[in-house]
Amino acid sequence: METRELRYFVAVAEELHFGRAAQRLGIAQPPLSRAIGQLERRLGATLLDRTGRGVTLTDAGSVLLREGRAALDAVAAAERRTRRAALAATGQPALVLATKAGASNELLAKLLDAHAAEPGAVTVEVLLCGPGEQERLLRDGRADVALLHRPFDSTAGLDTEDLITEGQVVVVPAGHPLTGRPHVRLAEVSALPDLPLPRWPGPDGSYPDGPGPRVRDHTQLLQLIALGRACAILPESCRAHLRDDHATVPVLDAPLVTTVIAWPPHSRSRAVAALVRTATGL
Repeated sequence: METRELRYFVAVAEELHFGRAAQRLGIAQPPLSRAIGQLERRLGATLLDRTGRGVTLTDAGSVLLREGRAALDAVAAAERRTRRAALAATGQPALVLATKAGASNELLAKLLDAHAAEPGAVTVEVLLCGPGEQERLLRDGRADVALLHRPFDSTAGLDTEDLITEGQVVVVPAGHPLTGRPHVRLAEVSALPDLPLPRWPGPDGSYPDGPGPRVRDHTQLLQLIALGRACAILPESCRAHLRDDHATVPVLDAPLVTTVIAWPPHSRSRAVAALVRTATGL
C-alpha cells in the first residue's frame, strides 16, 4: 500500500464526498475514484458504501481510516525528524523540546542550563504551546522531546522518565477569603460563585460549556485571576512565578501531578538520549 493511496482514502473518508476530497487533494475526481477502487480490490474489502444519498464508511473503512491516519502521521513525523537531523549539521537547532507555556519553568531552566554545560551539547529549541499541545507535537514529529504532565497528558506509546511529582494549589486573587484557610477541597473550589474555573480549548479549538472565562494561555489566566474573574488549580511549583496580587491554598484531594520527559520509543538519537540523561540527573 502506497502513502499516496492512503492520503487519497483518508481524504475521501474524512470528507465523505468524492468531489470535496478531490478538491482538497488538488486532483480530478475520476482518477481519485479509480484509485479508491483499485485499493479496495487490492485489499479485498469494501471500504466505502456509495449510495444516491452519499458516501459512508464500512467497518473495514473505519479500521483503515484509523490505521491510515496513524501511518501518515508516522511518515510525516519521520520526514520532519530527518530534515531536522540534516539541519543540525549546519549549526541550526538539533533538538526541539515542547512544553506547556507557564508550566515547569524552574525545572525547564535547570534542564537547559545543565544540558548546555555538557561537552558537545546540541542546541535545543524550546517550543512553548498551549495545554495538551505538547503531546501532539511530539507524536507528529514537530518535537523530539516534551515535558508532559500526568494525569492530564497521555503518555501511551511513548518512552518516559519521571522528573518531579507535586501536589496542587488553587490560585486566587490576593486577599480572597480562601487565603485564610490552611487547605481546601476540590468541591469547595468548584462551588466558588465569584471565581469560576477557566475553560481551555479542546484539540479542535472549541470550548466546553460552563460559566468560567475562556482562556488561551497562562499569562491570560493569571491576569483574569488577579482581576477577580477566575481561579485555577495548578501544580504547586506555579508559586515561583506568581505575582503579589495572587495567593495560593493547597487542595487536599487534587490529584498529584507528575512531570515527565517523554520521547518516541523508536528514537535512536544520541542528542535525545543525552538530554534525557541530563533531565533525570537534576
